[in-house]
Amino acid sequence: MAYELGIIQEFAAAHRLNNYPGDCSNIHGHTWKVEITVKGNKLDPTGMLIDFRELKRIAASIIKEKYDHRFLNEIEPFDRINPTAENIAREIYYDMKKTLTPVVELEKVKVWESPTAYAVYKEE
Repeated sequence: MAYELGIIQEFAAAHRLNNYPGDCSNIHGHTWKVEITVKGNKLDPTGMLIDFRELKRIAASIIKEKYDHRFLNEIEPFDRINPTAENIAREIYYDMKKTLTPVVELEKVKVWESPTAYAVYKEE
C-alpha cells in the first residue's frame, strides 16, 4: 500500500478488571486515546485517500456513541470479557472495519490507556 494516514480521538470511561490481582480490579477511569490508521493505493479526484473529516466522523460514531462517559463493564462484549486496552482495540477495529469503504483498508487501532501504555490490534 502506498498511502497511510491516521487520526486520534479520545473518550473518557471507567472500567474494572475482573480477576485481576491488583488495584485495577477496583472501578477506575481513564481518558483513553484511540489512534486509527488506514491505508490504500488509490486517491480520490481531490488527491485524498479518505477525507480526515470523514474518517473522524466514522470513528466518532463508534467511539463517542459507544464508549464515551460509560462504565465499560456494562457494554457488550465487556459484560462478558475484561475491558482491557487490548480488547477495546480489537472491538473498535472490528466496528471500524465494518464501516469503512472498500477503497480504504483498516491498518490498525491503537488504544492508549495512559500517556505511556497502549495496545495495538491489527490483522495480518
